[in-house]
Amino acid sequence: MGKIVVPFGSQHVALPEPISFLFDTENEIITKVEAHIGYVHRGIEKAAITRFEYTQLPYLTARVCGLCSITHAGAVVHGIEKLMDIEVNKRIDYLRMLVVELDRIHSHMLANGHVAEVVGYENLFMQTFRAREDVMDVLERITGNRVQYDYQTIGGVARDIDLETAEFAKKKLKKLKDNVLKVMEFHDSDYTFGLKTKGVGVISKEMAAKYNTAGPIARASGLETDVRAEFDYLPFEEVGYKMQLRHEGDVWARNMVRFDEVLNSIEMCENILDNLPEGEHQVKVKGRPKGETVVRVEAPRGECFYYLKASGKKVMDRVRIRVPTYANIPILKELFLGAKYSDAQAIVLSFDPCMSCTAR
Repeated sequence: MGKIVVPFGSQHVALPEPISFLFDTENEIITKVEAHIGYVHRGIEKAAITRFEYTQLPYLTARVCGLCSITHAGAVVHGIEKLMDIEVNKRIDYLRMLVVELDRIHSHMLANGHVAEVVGYENLFMQTFRAREDVMDVLERITGNRVQYDYQTIGGVARDIDLETAEFAKKKLKKLKDNVLKVMEFHDSDYTFGLKTKGVGVISKEMAAKYNTAGPIARASGLETDVRAEFDYLPFEEVGYKMQLRHEGDVWARNMVRFDEVLNSIEMCENILDNLPEGEHQVKVKGRPKGETVVRVEAPRGECFYYLKASGKKVMDRVRIRVPTYANIPILKELFLGAKYSDAQAIVLSFDPCMSCTAR
């Protein structure tokens, strides 16, 4: 049988965001791959140095990505605070960690739900998204929004939480933990689900290191990398952070690492709520940012890198963003080579790609 060229995207039922792959296939086996990104370029970096003042950057950068908006806003807030020599109190750090980890939970649940959907498990997809609603309720209660939180601000957070909100969050998180354990048991025990995810899209630890993969993609292959462990931008280890690793490196392992991280994030959130320090949720801010700095934070998909440069003006001189999906695309292309075309959907969704971040 001759070569057949098959387009996958930019609009495809399995793709939550637009990316285009062009596959050369022979007998259903992929022999060549072309990838095209940039369908949703919005000029956010340019807007950050032309149309928005530095005080507005948390709002702007939160629009880089809907799912990890708190991470992008947090990165630019940390950077501006470094440039302005602002020190926040422990309560602010804990409130920021709380919302960052809640955001990680809902992002991971969404990613794993999508993988279940594309391998044919519609009911598992629905169960995963139903469980995810509990963390969405907590985020809405704390921040006022389900997606675009606009919670981190220069010098603090937008809203404090009271005892009633803390108790509400703990009840929801307990319920979520029980449901996550049930879904994980299915991933572990279902034979047919294993056929569709185990041994598919395998990344060895050596490959992960060679391609400099980020986030759960790297940790599912046993590569120990996590910005939360490598940099002290927030005191994660105080509240029970533990790096989660798997070693199989396949679609199944990437799902399971995310579930492991969900459970660890739930534990961290409970510890934060039980040990929230006293203090104000905002500190006084004066002056303007000056100098240059880099900030590295752990987004749900991996390391998110920000470069900021300012010269004491209202508008920044430069804002540069490198997101984790951009770092993971090269190895994704490599994985497709030699794979069955029928496995392409599970492979790409197991990467939890965010083209909104990548194109910006």
